[in-house]
Amino acid sequence: MSTFSFLATAAAEVAAEGGSEGGLGLNFDLLETNLINLVIIIGVLFFFGRKFLGKTLSERRSNIEQAIQDAEKRQKEAAASLADAQQKLAQAQAEAERIRAKGEENAQAARAAILEKAAKDVEAVRKTATQDLNADRERAIAELRERVAAMAMQRVESQLQDHLDDSAQQQLIDRSIALLGGGS
Repeated sequence: MSTFSFLATAAAEVAAEGGSEGGLGLNFDLLETNLINLVIIIGVLFFFGRKFLGKTLSERRSNIEQAIQDAEKRQKEAAASLADAQQKLAQAQAEAERIRAKGEENAQAARAAILEKAAKDVEAVRKTATQDLNADRERAIAELRERVAAMAMQRVESQLQDHLDDSAQQQLIDRSIALLGGGS
């Protein structure tokens, strides 16, 4: 019993010290705090902080969900834009290929037309050259004939003058006139 009496005395002393300070109070000194004070503080924080913390977390969650929905919407729009751009790219490539093929076709047609025209021009130049050559040859032959005829006339005249006297000339003239039908 001595322990019991010792504890009772100690409790009385503690009660006397607490009564002299003015009653029940909170001890905020961290080294001297007791378990009851901690439980009271945690209970007050839990009771009053639960609504505030719940509301804050709910708002945060709603903001995050909205951000995720916006991101998904932007992703879908980006995917649609990408598909549209890829389709336009494919169309542009097909158009470019068609234009290139048409250009090659036009180039081949122009090449064939130029070659055909060049062949016609060459043939025309050949014909012209042949005609010019033939004309030059004919002129040269005609000139040679004239010279030969002139030379032959000179030779005949010189021989006639040497062999014909005036009476032989008169007979030759009369005979030529008779042959022409102008004689009486």
